[in-house]
Amino acid sequence: MRVLFSFLFITQITIAQNVNITLLDNWQDTSLLSNSSGVRYSGCFAFERENIEYVVMGTTEGASFFQLTDADAIVFIDDIPGSYVSSQAITREYGIYQNYVFAIGDEGNASLQIIDISFLPDSLSLVKEIQDERVGKAHTIHVDSEHKLLYLCSVTPIINGQAGSLVPLCVFSIENPLEPILIWQGFEDLPEVHDLELRDEIAILNCGFDGLRVYDFSNPEAPVYLSNLEFYSNQGYNHQGSLSPNKETYVFADETPGTLLKKCNVTEDYEIQIQHNFGRPDIPYLKTPHNIYVSNNLAYVAYYNDGLRIYDLRTDPPSEIASYDTHEDTPGNTFSMWGAWGIDTELPSKRLVISDRITGLYLFDFERDLFEGSQASSDLFIYPNPGSSEEPSIIRLPEGSSFPCTVSLYSATGTLVFKQTIQDKSYLSINCPTAAGHYMIEVQSVNSFDGTVHRKKLVLN
Repeated sequence: MRVLFSFLFITQITIAQNVNITLLDNWQDTSLLSNSSGVRYSGCFAFERENIEYVVMGTTEGASFFQLTDADAIVFIDDIPGSYVSSQAITREYGIYQNYVFAIGDEGNASLQIIDISFLPDSLSLVKEIQDERVGKAHTIHVDSEHKLLYLCSVTPIINGQAGSLVPLCVFSIENPLEPILIWQGFEDLPEVHDLELRDEIAILNCGFDGLRVYDFSNPEAPVYLSNLEFYSNQGYNHQGSLSPNKETYVFADETPGTLLKKCNVTEDYEIQIQHNFGRPDIPYLKTPHNIYVSNNLAYVAYYNDGLRIYDLRTDPPSEIASYDTHEDTPGNTFSMWGAWGIDTELPSKRLVISDRITGLYLFDFERDLFEGSQASSDLFIYPNPGSSEEPSIIRLPEGSSFPCTVSLYSATGTLVFKQTIQDKSYLSINCPTAAGHYMIEVQSVNSFDGTVHRKKLVLN
C-alpha cells in the first residue's frame, strides 16, 4: 500500500520541519503484525544489480524486497518470511555477497537466512537457513566482499531450540556463501559488540556501555588491538558509527535518550578523539540518534522521532543543513525511540533510503553534490558565477535564513526579471536571462523582523 504525504512547512524555531529534502515515495503495509506501539519495521539495506536499484527492509514478519524505479517509485517485489515471525521481531538487518542476501534477526527463534537474488526483479528464494552452534540470533551484520568474510555482532547460538551464551563478535569465511565457516569469535573481556564499522580490514567496534575499540582484522583469525575510547563526555550506550571515506572523521551515536552525536578526529594509527557534540535539541523530550552514514563532508543520520537529518561536518560544531521528519509525534509523547531506524546512502542514483519503525520505507532526493561541494556561509552562494544563459544558476541562501524567503533577480537598470518564494529549501535553481550583463540577486525572509536583505552580483557572459 502506498501512502501519499503532503509537505508541512514550519518556521525555523519549531521542532519539526522538512528542508532541502524531497520525498519521492513512501511504502507501508498496515496489515503486517505490529506491537502495541505500531512498530512493524526495522533495518534497511539498498543495493544495485544490472543497473536496477533495490532495497530489502526488515519487518515483523521477515524480509520485504523492493525495486526503486527510474520514476522514483518504491515497487514491492516479494517477502521472505523470517524463521521467527512475531510482533516482537523488531530487529532485522542485512548484508550482501555475490548473488546472496544474508539476513539476521535478534529476537525469538531467529536464524541466519541466505536468500538467492539471482533472478531479481522477477523472483527470489530462501536457499539456506542456519541455526546451530555457529549462529542463531544476531544483532548486526557486515560483509567484507573483498576478503570473503562475514562479521556478525552480538551472536546467540541456538542449538535444538535452546539459546546459548551471547558471543560479542563472530567472523565467518563465506568463500562458499551457502556454507559459512566460523573462523574466529571473541572477545572474552567484552560483554557485547553492538555494531562495527569495517574499512580496509580495520574494525571500529561499538561496545555498548564499554565505549569504542579498534582492531586490525588483517588476519581475521587473530585480530590485533589498536586503540579504545572507553570513557568520554556525554556518554551513553555506544550504538553505531561511520568513518568518512578519507578515514579522517568518525561520527558515532549513543543510543541513550538525551545524548548527542559525536564528531571525532581519527589519527593515522586509529586513535579516536572527540571534537564536537552535536544533534537535535531535547525539546519537548529527550532525543536519540540511531544510525549514521558519513561522507567526507556530511553526516546522514536516521534520528529516532526526528527522521532524516543531514549535517555539514565542516562547521564547528556540525550544522544541520537538511531534514525530513518521518514520525508524527503524539501529544504528550515522551518516548524517543520510535521513528527512523535505518539509513542507506550508497545507491548509484544518490537517492536516499530510510526505514521508519512505524511508517515504513522512504525514498528521498537530496542535492548532495551542491552541499558536498559548498559549505554553508553567512553570505549568498551563486554557482556558476560568472554564468551563462545556457545553464541554470544555483543560489544557496545564507546559513540561518528564515523561511519562507523571496529570491529576486534584477537587471542593471533595476528591472525585476525573476521572483520566486521558496518554502522548504535553502537553495534555488533559476534559468538565467538570455541577455549578457550584470544582474543583482536579492534574498529576503518574508517573516524577518530585522529587514535583512542579502544581495550579490551575478555576471552572465
